[in-house]
Amino acid sequence: MIVLAFALSLVLLSITALHVYWGIGGIWPGRDAASCARAVIGFHGVDEMPAPFASFAVAACLGLATLWPMALEGIFATPFPKAGLAATSLLIALVFLARGIAGFTPWWRRLTPEQPFARLDLRYYSPLCLLIGLGFAILAVTEFPA
Repeated sequence: MIVLAFALSLVLLSITALHVYWGIGGIWPGRDAASCARAVIGFHGVDEMPAPFASFAVAACLGLATLWPMALEGIFATPFPKAGLAATSLLIALVFLARGIAGFTPWWRRLTPEQPFARLDLRYYSPLCLLIGLGFAILAVTEFPA
């Protein structure tokens, strides 16, 4: 399970870094703020990236989630009991699974119709959320103390 923990942390660290990049004004994968917003936000009529605070807040949450698999595997010391880490991993799994499932619903498609977000979401973002959620669920179940 240590390989899964490292893989999850690496993926989440990459996503965290992207949110920090956007928070400091980065525009990739777009050519400008509007095209970046259409690629990564996708809400109807979006023409600018969210405020830096929003990107940094998401980065902070993702950064914390990045540490969780490592703490659960005992890679670094934590004051939290293993059962609490496993239970929280299950909650993190549910958040990512819910986001991944939502991406395939008509409701989400109506909420986020902008291209290229809608296409990228179906192809990459939602499946990645499902994989991350599955990874956290596997860690939570296998690491839950007997």
